[in-house]
Amino acid sequence: MKRRALGKQGFGVSAVGLGCMGLSQSYPPFPTKEEAIHFLHQSIEIGERFFDTSELYEIYKNEELVGEALKPYRSKVVLATKFGWNIQDGSVQGLDSRPETIRKAVEGSLKRLQTDHIDLYYQHRVDPEVPIEEVAGTISELMQEGKVLHFGLSEPGISTIRRANAVCPVTAVQSEYSMWYREPEKELIPALEELEIGLVAFSPLGKGFLTGNVTEHTGFAGNDIRSTIPRFNEKDNLKNNQVLAQKISVFAKEHCLSSAQIALAWLLHQKDFIVPIPGTKSITRLQENMSAAYVELSEEDYRQLDQILQSVKISGARYSEEQLKMVGS
Repeated sequence: MKRRALGKQGFGVSAVGLGCMGLSQSYPPFPTKEEAIHFLHQSIEIGERFFDTSELYEIYKNEELVGEALKPYRSKVVLATKFGWNIQDGSVQGLDSRPETIRKAVEGSLKRLQTDHIDLYYQHRVDPEVPIEEVAGTISELMQEGKVLHFGLSEPGISTIRRANAVCPVTAVQSEYSMWYREPEKELIPALEELEIGLVAFSPLGKGFLTGNVTEHTGFAGNDIRSTIPRFNEKDNLKNNQVLAQKISVFAKEHCLSSAQIALAWLLHQKDFIVPIPGTKSITRLQENMSAAYVELSEEDYRQLDQILQSVKISGARYSEEQLKMVGS
């Protein structure tokens, strides 16, 4: 599997990683524990080495699953997880990035992941009640103790990135970025390029939309995250956005590729410090996603893709109003 470097220190990861959330929450149906472990073992066999999870995903259970499955391969893989939540009795009570909470969180994640260090540790959402300097200082201490190797931020604002990076070098920022959500191109990506910070792109396939497998008639279960998102749960938006999926599908077929391969290859082409982490529960889909790192398109092909994207106006917000309140601070 091709690799890419994140951050000034050249932290190496798979060019296309694996988002593990969907193995436990947000995208039903979910595999059994045995099926999920088998899938993760298969992913190692075909060359995947970068795995993303969080204490938040199904409240600890996703970390436990990933930890158990990857323990035999720990020396071969890069584990990324996240902190920043007030979790009480299995329930999330809001944000909490106080130093004492971070220290409690890292010990829990280390135990669940069955490891003595976390390769990349993200603040999952910025806590407005705790100065980012305190957060960065705490992570710096954990790095000195060897419990954390690299510091990351998820969905932060530009000012927060700069302030954090001044205290503790930020290796990667995680943000949604794809053919149908290009907001990071305006300010985030230029800032990351200036600061030499990597971008780990989640939902690079538009939560499945860019694969062409979501039609205007697709319905979503109550435990499917897309049931809360205007781009999916408002029928007019879902119908209007089909134009983009259809144009990508036509382009992909002309090049004997899948829509997913095109969407990921386009993203990888944007900057060499961008690493997408699409989620899947299918080893066939994972192979397809990983193969995007080897797709070769001409500059003219990419110009055509940009023309396609510029010709389509996306309908609907990417998050609910409540979710949007927690990003970009």
